[in-house]
Amino acid sequence: MAGAKRKRVSKTIYSAPALEKGFDIIELLATAPEGLTSSELAQKLGRSLSEIFRILVVMERRSWLHKSSETDRYAVSYHVLETAFRASPVQALGATAAPIMYELAQATVQSCHMVVLSDTAGLIVLQQDSPAHSGFAVRLGTRIHASRSASGRVLLAFSDPGTLDKVLAAIKLSPADLKELKNRLEVIRERGYEIRPSIRSMGVTDISYPIFGFDGRIRATLSMPFLTVIDGSQKVDIDHARQHVERSAHKISNGLGWFGPED
Repeated sequence: MAGAKRKRVSKTIYSAPALEKGFDIIELLATAPEGLTSSELAQKLGRSLSEIFRILVVMERRSWLHKSSETDRYAVSYHVLETAFRASPVQALGATAAPIMYELAQATVQSCHMVVLSDTAGLIVLQQDSPAHSGFAVRLGTRIHASRSASGRVLLAFSDPGTLDKVLAAIKLSPADLKELKNRLEVIRERGYEIRPSIRSMGVTDISYPIFGFDGRIRATLSMPFLTVIDGSQKVDIDHARQHVERSAHKISNGLGWFGPED
């Protein structure tokens, strides 16, 4: 009987070799910003050139890949990003958040970004540069650690128990670290935001607030890597910058249909 069950399960596992090769190509090119030739792609994928040649031709024709006429190197095109943006909930987030984030950057002379939970990590899906001639910013598409970053901790603090358990199981913390993290998440839930020195950069303090959808579930975080300058040109101090982030996150949540008790 157990053997029959295993047989039935195996029948539900379908194979689409060409599609899988296409995914493999995109995922590999995502790690090679300078691009790769068809021969390099075949070598790194452990396949023959004949196995992937037609797939490359079709993907280029459909605008998923771009081939340089000078180097013959393939790279992922912006069509991938545009398609993913239109097909995901990030579209509504971006349409609502972009003008508010622009106003936030102008008011504070700081950069800001929006982070969503993607599997078990944070993913930066929208970013606004500071209007200053220099500043600190993070790159669009960067994945961030869920338990160490301010944005990740806010995402975890306001996630449902099932999502929280899934992420905590995946990152595999020691019992002591897990207890410390859970205590910190409780603090974040109670005060409504996270603020802490950057774990990577001196002079940067990370500020992060939750963004909620119409159903009250967290959709993203609005975060600011507040850069402290020493030349006397700081127009907005960190506490006022935090208040700006709070108001902006609230506006974005309102735009998505969420209204908290204070509304």
